[in-house]
Amino acid sequence: MADPKLLYEIRGRTAWITLNRPDDLNCIDGDLGREIALAVEAAEADKDVRALVFTGAGRAFCAGYDLKYVLDIVSRQDPEEIRRFMAGALALSTRIVGCEKPVIAAVNGIAAAGGLELILSCDLAIAAEGVRIADAHANYGLLPGAGGSALLPRRIGPVRAKYLLYSGEFVAAETLRDWGLFNAVVPADKLLGEVEQLAAKITAKSPLVIRRMKHLVDDGLDSSLAVALRAETKAWEAHALAEDFMEGLTAFSEKREPDYKGR
Repeated sequence: MADPKLLYEIRGRTAWITLNRPDDLNCIDGDLGREIALAVEAAEADKDVRALVFTGAGRAFCAGYDLKYVLDIVSRQDPEEIRRFMAGALALSTRIVGCEKPVIAAVNGIAAAGGLELILSCDLAIAAEGVRIADAHANYGLLPGAGGSALLPRRIGPVRAKYLLYSGEFVAAETLRDWGLFNAVVPADKLLGEVEQLAAKITAKSPLVIRRMKHLVDDGLDSSLAVALRAETKAWEAHALAEDFMEGLTAFSEKREPDYKGR
């Protein structure tokens, strides 16, 4: 029996989603893409889960979409089939971007093309030392199709994004940390532990606060400063009526750890 292409595990309050095609550098084919989407939906629906982590099995995080799978689709030159494929790829990225819970990428190995787009779809990213990342679409005559051209410049700026897009070069994680892609780069043997600590820190907070913060930041990126500030004020006023708001302040006054319910 073949190994599953995706592993799903709950650790504490975090759902760990592991791409499990190590012999194919965790490339995404149709089956794996669907399984990733279902895993995100399951994690979001689980009230006990407060964060998600993506990582890869073996020596790669994700080398992008399986080019044999893409070639099989494109070679038939069926516009409707191509539209369905592209709609699915974009829907997967937007599903992760739009997840109501924080999503962390634990980048254990190389990532390219769709693998970079997967990192960009996450809220936070930590990489292992020595990892190298590329956009790589241009190396194969391809365009980004899962949000890379939109998400990459928003994360690292247009000039650096164009360098990665145009050159197709692999760049060290340490450089990309300095460019803003990664929150941290850590020794490979400490990567999962560091991500577990980060997830534990986040999931100890009010899930309602984290969700509302995520909306404010993401929506604010596409708003003027004045509009973003008004949205923050409105969110604060609504949040002041929440149970978690009172729990946080009460726990502080009583010198105890808060017990957030997400309400």
